[in-house]
Amino acid sequence: MDDRKLEVLRAIVEDYVATQEPVGSKALVDRHQLGVSSATIRNDMATLEDEGYITQPHTSAGRVPTDKGYRLFVDRLSKVKPLSAAERRAIRSFLEGAVDLDDVISRTVRLLAQLTRQAAVVQYPSLTRSTVRHVELVGLGQARLLVVLITDTGRVEQRVVELPAEPEDSLLGDLRARLNALVAGLDFASVASKVVDLPSQFAHEDRHVVSGVAVTLLESLVERGEERVAVAGTANLARYGHEFDTELEPLLSALEEHVVLLRLLGQASHASPVTVRIGQENATSGLSATSIVTTAYGPGDQALGSLGVLGPTRMDYPGTMAAVGAVARYVSQILDAN
Repeated sequence: MDDRKLEVLRAIVEDYVATQEPVGSKALVDRHQLGVSSATIRNDMATLEDEGYITQPHTSAGRVPTDKGYRLFVDRLSKVKPLSAAERRAIRSFLEGAVDLDDVISRTVRLLAQLTRQAAVVQYPSLTRSTVRHVELVGLGQARLLVVLITDTGRVEQRVVELPAEPEDSLLGDLRARLNALVAGLDFASVASKVVDLPSQFAHEDRHVVSGVAVTLLESLVERGEERVAVAGTANLARYGHEFDTELEPLLSALEEHVVLLRLLGQASHASPVTVRIGQENATSGLSATSIVTTAYGPGDQALGSLGVLGPTRMDYPGTMAAVGAVARYVSQILDAN
């Protein structure tokens, strides 16, 4: 496609996103300095329609972009819409005020929803990509023990162990010390082999306590249901209800299913550029009117999780991509600093 037709397509996308109305040739002439006559623009629009990049929703109407048109527009973006210095300062200030990982995730998902006016989703740092920072054992009384697993990303997993009898404080201290000496700094895949023989290192009468702790710790590491996501901005989708038509219900259902959200976010294995999936490119049933903008976050090239936004195909792609990318970079810096 030649540059002029790309400019016409770009103008149609931008006008349709801004006005929510089909775009005609006269509007393009009036609003954009394309340097050609109305007749030339009409010919270009006819070619774009024949090639499937725009369509006419009904007779005598202007044109609107198709999924194929949005795809070409996104692929040919020379640059995303830059955030202002004030926006960047506000993002950094808001995220740096977080007190722990849960607060970082909560602030991130709310910020994304506010910046993009879409539904935002943030995956917690994946346990499978984390290492153990510390294991804490806390007696709760009545033969109950709290096992606390803290990862290098600050994520905290807690499990309660029911024991046959109340353990001595000296045993808990010894078990805590040996356990951390074995597993601190290890990735989760390496922990099991270190912990499995731990009970045999203790006196016979203490092994039931050690075994209970070891089993609970291993369950925390191997369970596949541990991936968590946070969602915000669902109410923003109400502004686009007429654009989704019957597609809004499956989108709202998807936002309630964490397994679906994780699949939509993607499972990036390393820090990646912003990814845009448009309409029919989304394999999940019922999301053909939805675009999803995602990226991974994590220090350096390491991906600890993913974040992104979901909205109608008629979205401000340059602005949304800039916001998603910027927030991911700031979250990565904050986690790296910790």
